[in-house]
Amino acid sequence: MLHRALEAMLLMSTDPVTAADLAAGLEVSEHEVATALSELAAFYRDTERGFELRQVAGGWRLATAPDLADVLEAWVVSDQRAKLSQAALETLAVVAYLQPVSRGRIAGVRGVNVDGVVKTLLVRGLIAEAGPDPQTGAMTFATTALFLQKLGLRSLDELPELAPLLPDAVALEAELSQLVTDVDTQEGA
Repeated sequence: MLHRALEAMLLMSTDPVTAADLAAGLEVSEHEVATALSELAAFYRDTERGFELRQVAGGWRLATAPDLADVLEAWVVSDQRAKLSQAALETLAVVAYLQPVSRGRIAGVRGVNVDGVVKTLLVRGLIAEAGPDPQTGAMTFATTALFLQKLGLRSLDELPELAPLLPDAVALEAELSQLVTDVDTQEGA
């Protein structure tokens, strides 16, 4: 009964609760509560639950298991129901096909400022920083595992070829290459 009551109280609490407060609420000794809390913490740890009982800030509280942070982050991000704007989709496509790619290079291909869109894609976890460009030092971006997951792809190799989707793809590729060269030269200056 004590263990169940402690679990219920801790589940309802948003802040750490001291053993003394829990004991007072249950009208049992602080020693009994401290022992029960230690037993619960050990039980959760030993049975590899998705949560744990932690002693923090002078009290006790339930918290998610630290090794599940990536799972929770992906879940929270995936729960964002808002659709991506046309600008975000276009920017994401540029990153997917040209990665790693700098912000300036993306802007050069799209012909508009992409700062806000890149920030949105970073926050949503669809792209991530991929390190500095070796020639210009500008930060580059690449798609993430979440991007692949959302598109149902195992790898970037499964992205469709651009050529069948675009008229005169050879001319477009040459134009894109020139834009990239121009932008990279400007970033290096």
